[in-house]
Amino acid sequence: MTQSIHSDIQPLLDIMQKLRDPDTGCPWDKAQSFATIVPFTLEEAYEVADTIERMDLQELPDELGDLLFQVVFYCQLGKEQGLFDFGEVVKRICAKLTSRHPHVFGELEVSSSSEVKDNWEAIKATERRAKDKHSVLDDVPLSLPSLSRALKIQKRVARVGFDWPDLDPVVAKVHEEIEEVLAETRAATVDREALTAEVGDLLFAVANLSRHLGIDPELALRQANRKFETRFRAVEELACADGKSLTDHDLASLDAFWDQVKLAEKSAD
Repeated sequence: MTQSIHSDIQPLLDIMQKLRDPDTGCPWDKAQSFATIVPFTLEEAYEVADTIERMDLQELPDELGDLLFQVVFYCQLGKEQGLFDFGEVVKRICAKLTSRHPHVFGELEVSSSSEVKDNWEAIKATERRAKDKHSVLDDVPLSLPSLSRALKIQKRVARVGFDWPDLDPVVAKVHEEIEEVLAETRAATVDREALTAEVGDLLFAVANLSRHLGIDPELALRQANRKFETRFRAVEELACADGKSLTDHDLASLDAFWDQVKLAEKSAD
């Protein structure tokens, strides 16, 4: 295992080792495994993304530190089991980045970012074959959020030509999937499993539409969630100011508050 560690990271590695010390370490940290800390890693990654989307860059170093700690935690577990350490992780990512950027570290010449992307995918395909993975869909992580995974799958198959060349059939597919969802809801007896499958097909088609428009569907939905939450909180404030609880208002009243909030947003713009 690689032992050469930059001095900036060493204090964090030392802290992690102390936390895992069998005799004097933290009981919680000592009880963790690769599998048990995965949810925390995902949570920290989302907090980094949220901080960037809110442009709270003063807070970003703290969130990046939390995410880095997750990496260090895995490395400590690997070191304890004689599998790898932090130095090995650094060594491998350096080798990967060097091999995947021959236009920077080698003799390859490229003239655009699209050429860089094409060459990157060609190198990754070669790496998959070397690992006896031959499908373009190999190593698409199952743990990705569903919209992000749909986007990644669609990008992979598009690179080998399995894609519509323009927007019209993509939009038509969305309409087709909407009709299939509605057809299931109109059945004499609704088959919940079939309805779930049709809704899934619709979401996949919408993700594909987003991709063709150059929009990340996961990011778009996060922004939509945040916008709805902001507006609904404003609706709640208006409802309370009206002297009644939220549940005492009928839908027409709540819709009127919603329109009032949207109008205020436009006026602010």
